[in-house]
Amino acid sequence: MTASPVSTMNDDHTIPQLGFGTWQVEPDVAQASVAAALETGYRHIDTAAIYGNEEGVGRALAESGLDRQEIFLTTKLWNQDQGYDSALKAMDQSLQRLGTDYVDLYLIHWPCPANGLYRDSWEALVELRNSGRARSIGVSNFPAHLVEELVNSGVTPAVNQIELHPYFPQVELRAANASHGVLTEAWSPLGQGGEVLTDPTVTEIAEEVGATPAQTVLAWQLAIGNIVFPKSVTPERIRENWGALQVTLDEEQLERLTELGRDNGRLGPDPMEFN
Repeated sequence: MTASPVSTMNDDHTIPQLGFGTWQVEPDVAQASVAAALETGYRHIDTAAIYGNEEGVGRALAESGLDRQEIFLTTKLWNQDQGYDSALKAMDQSLQRLGTDYVDLYLIHWPCPANGLYRDSWEALVELRNSGRARSIGVSNFPAHLVEELVNSGVTPAVNQIELHPYFPQVELRAANASHGVLTEAWSPLGQGGEVLTDPTVTEIAEEVGATPAQTVLAWQLAIGNIVFPKSVTPERIRENWGALQVTLDEEQLERLTELGRDNGRLGPDPMEFN
């Protein structure tokens, strides 16, 4: 079975570069889709409290027959639970739903700057790491200046999970993350399956390398160093996405995909305005 390449985080823990996402996967579907992903070879599962499917993810892990140590599991702190004490409580609730006593990575889902609680939340995540309930800690949707603020607090996030796809390649934020030793994770890596996958450049390169458009975009994500976790609920598409590991793009093809970036390429909310 093909295995995902791994990246090493700044705390020396490793993370599989190709994982399986569960955003918008209904709770009653999550167990089956995660089970299909694990059977395919995925060993990195990304969920979040707000997704409402942690219990289904946990059941799939428990029934997989795999040792817990073989799975890299991520979940996230939701906005309404920010703050030191509430973040600690939220983690305990997530662990209960997931049926595990630790997660491999715990993230602050959004900075919610207007609330001003992300610093207190980060202190709670540091405590969760120190206690072993989270082996690694990081952030999601943090702009460069807020990442730097946490770096200056003394504990650097292991990852920053951000919207990133060919129409929104986040070149500057990726560079800022890298300058602090923070790995970049890409959510909506396929542009939510929309126009990106029918873009003439994407389809042209896909033909050149004998891959599907989705595999081509995922291969681009992997080649530029991102951690990526496409979501699907169909076993065929889950296997197709895994096939991106067999796709190799040359430097010219990678550049052509990066150059698809648009000024209006963002699909999700602006992190500095989303509270």
